[in-house]
Amino acid sequence: MKSELAEMALDQKRTMLVDDDVPETVPVPHALVPHLDETAILLDIDGTLLDLMPTPREVWVPPGLSETLKQLVERTSGALALVSGRSLNDIDLIFAPDVYRAVAGHGAEMRLSADNEADDVHAPPLDKELKRRLAAIAKLSPGILLEDKGYSLALHYRLAPHAEKAIFEAVSLIRADLPNAPIEVLPGKFVCEIKHSGFTKATGVRELMQHEPFRGRRPLFIGDDVTDETVFAIMPDMNGLAFSVGRRAMGVNGHFDAPSDVRAFLARLLDPR
Repeated sequence: MKSELAEMALDQKRTMLVDDDVPETVPVPHALVPHLDETAILLDIDGTLLDLMPTPREVWVPPGLSETLKQLVERTSGALALVSGRSLNDIDLIFAPDVYRAVAGHGAEMRLSADNEADDVHAPPLDKELKRRLAAIAKLSPGILLEDKGYSLALHYRLAPHAEKAIFEAVSLIRADLPNAPIEVLPGKFVCEIKHSGFTKATGVRELMQHEPFRGRRPLFIGDDVTDETVFAIMPDMNGLAFSVGRRAMGVNGHFDAPSDVRAFLARLLDPR
């Protein structure tokens, strides 16, 4: 059972589905988004807006990006939000002193106004004993980094890629011991995150789009990881557009090769020419 659960988790992580109909290049920005005042811009952070780094704490905001985001907030009348697995606190630290509307923690937290700390928290803290058992997995190998978000716990292994299978097997064993625990495993890029079930980035985006200034607008979402696929999947329901980064994900309207291409695309949206 342990091996079977672990393989299922790893299969989910490795399944980077490709749609042959996905365009090889992203369309011209103004053809894609002719009216920013009718558009909601939704952006993942790590691997999408910002380049991935060996550890989560090492990411940084490149020159020019803050000004681009500020202008897009103005041009969309505030309808720009960051959609991330990071906590609101983490997001604010990265982009300080700027503060953005956000769906954080894979939908666990939400900020509808840049003036508020948080408008809603959808998840209770993980059970202390469960967190203790999960945290012990970090001792499997040097280089495994533990991140405690309260409502979830992430095991980052970019510095210990050889430990991937052992991490997922250990998590699967804990899940097998607690079959009724309301938890979900999120495999990502060199990370295994365990969170409460019942909320995702997609549930957060659906709720976000019911509020001003997002309500009634056409969403444009850009993401890179497996956890972003839930948002890719709901974009057609909202007449929205979805773009993946680094790979051609199934169901998207196109893709970018790297975060630098995403940043250049966003900057071009502001070009009056």
